[in-house]
Amino acid sequence: MLNLKKARILLTGGHGFLGQHVYQQLIEGGTPKSGIYRPRHSEVDFRDYNACVKAVKGRDLIIHLAANFDGVKYNLEHAAEVFYDNAAMGLHLTEAARKAGSKKIVIAGTVSSYPETASVPFKEEDFWGGLPEKGNASYGLAKRMLAAQIVAYQLQYKFTGIQLLLTNIYGPGDEFDLAHANVVASLIRKFTEAKQNGVKEMVMWGGGKATREFLYVEDAARAVILAAQKYDSQEPVNIGTGREEKIKDLANLVAELTGYKGKLVWDKTKPEGALRRVSDVSRAKKGFGFAAKTSLEAGLKKTIEWYNKNASLLK
Repeated sequence: MLNLKKARILLTGGHGFLGQHVYQQLIEGGTPKSGIYRPRHSEVDFRDYNACVKAVKGRDLIIHLAANFDGVKYNLEHAAEVFYDNAAMGLHLTEAARKAGSKKIVIAGTVSSYPETASVPFKEEDFWGGLPEKGNASYGLAKRMLAAQIVAYQLQYKFTGIQLLLTNIYGPGDEFDLAHANVVASLIRKFTEAKQNGVKEMVMWGGGKATREFLYVEDAARAVILAAQKYDSQEPVNIGTGREEKIKDLANLVAELTGYKGKLVWDKTKPEGALRRVSDVSRAKKGFGFAAKTSLEAGLKKTIEWYNKNASLLK
């Protein structure tokens, strides 16, 4: 098991949403601040191989969370950039880490890498079985390339790399700009502002029957750290709750917790995406003892509390 209290760690994306929580949990777990290098993008461009070589020098563990992605609209309009940036960062960091003698690289992947036709719940055995859905194909395929690199590097070099297939993450520090926010953050902001402005009716897209899986960010950070310590398999592993939540139920719960009393109207003429999305999380539990601890209601309460305290500072 990798001793993180003594490890010298490179944490990419360490000032981002998930990265801040990983950093905090590492510190709380006994890793000294001096042992963690978490440069900002303005300091190190991980698309540049030579920059990666310098960044990984002397580092035992690489935790790679930096990424270029957003919603479907952004991913389609910037498909080439999304593919190149994410593939280049991972490819260069893995090669540089291997050559530098690092012990392990942990790469944040995504359930968006799964084939569009994959059965639900998503099982890791189906990961390679077809193309991802179009809206997230560039991001999903770039990350899948890195999973293939991990397999090849383990085969030839015996270098340990792992990829964590993360589901929808939410929590304190999330992106609440409505142009970029995910569904949880978007609903929290919209309902909070609707309550403040006395809006009596909110129109929701779709019928609300579609299901999604929502992972509280502190649970996600704990999974990253547990995997870094205990998981050495080259096989990608799902990180989620294993629980399906109907969008309608989520919206009703957020409305209740934010105190919004208006009516929710569901516009079934609007698209709502795939009918079901949830992952099988048995491999993570068996492989390194990870299981999500935070219920959706508890996570939402903490997120809403954080948003209310910080709303004036957000866009």
